[in-house]
Amino acid sequence: MARTLQLFLSRSSAPKELSTLIMAVAGACKDIGALVARGALANVLGSAETDNIQGEEQQKLDVRSNDVILKAAEACGVLAGAASEEEENPVPLKAGAPYLLLFDPLDGSSNIDVNVSIGTIFSVLPAKPGEGVEPFLQSGRNQVAAGYAVYGPQITLVLTLGEGVSAFTLDPRSDEWLQTAGPLAVPEMTREFSINMSNMRHWADPVRSYVDECLAGKTGPRAKDFNMRWIASMVADVHRILTRGGVFLYPWDKREPHKPGKLRLMYEANPMTLLVEQAGGRGIDGNQNILDIQPTSLHQRVSVMLGSKEEIDMLEAKHA
Repeated sequence: MARTLQLFLSRSSAPKELSTLIMAVAGACKDIGALVARGALANVLGSAETDNIQGEEQQKLDVRSNDVILKAAEACGVLAGAASEEEENPVPLKAGAPYLLLFDPLDGSSNIDVNVSIGTIFSVLPAKPGEGVEPFLQSGRNQVAAGYAVYGPQITLVLTLGEGVSAFTLDPRSDEWLQTAGPLAVPEMTREFSINMSNMRHWADPVRSYVDECLAGKTGPRAKDFNMRWIASMVADVHRILTRGGVFLYPWDKREPHKPGKLRLMYEANPMTLLVEQAGGRGIDGNQNILDIQPTSLHQRVSVMLGSKEEIDMLEAKHA
């Protein structure tokens, strides 16, 4: 029989407090998965008619998911604080506790009402002295754990503790997370890329050049045909990369030139890059490894390119 998440954690090198936190987050993901599965029956579809700190319209499920995770974060007793993409400021929790939690409670909000895969992303940092935002402003290299849950045909939890990447599937019969894959490995080479092609006219030249070469197929400089995939849910697109390879791009573009990118460094880019790197891939913003970026604000945005090493090396060379 497959190992449960709890047994997996007990046999890892994770401290007891970190295992407690991971189980709390996994429990919150179960509850969110149940809300997703009920959809309209749970009255979680549609707009909440409010905006988050990013100025983006919140969906009902965004708000409910955020509340579920904050409740679990408070109850687990091992968090000094938590920060959410949906909240302006960090939430202080237990003084002296060893960890900080950052999370995107519901990634892929545009897919909620059309029944396409969505998910939850989380990142765990060591607690540090300081007030307010200051303790959270650590580079991605400091992460002690990261993961995501995908709410799709199966509910899947993908996790790294800094010792490779493992995947767990929620068994609806036993209500247990059972390990179903790991260690995951991203192939160095691929024939698949993921990007929103509707933004092509806004891209910087290095990204445009890379995609043009992929589209040229066997007769082009890459001498092979590529497939393009785009789900508009980062968890689903990255899960495909961790499962079978590929590259995911959400680059800077000219629509908002003053912003370095669309995705959030602390809630999305850092945890996903750590997972991909732990599986043998890479993640860059175009100029440097995402995990080496020193954050200056809690809701900082960044250009994201991650996935199979050969493709990221090529993108890095084009940006150089």
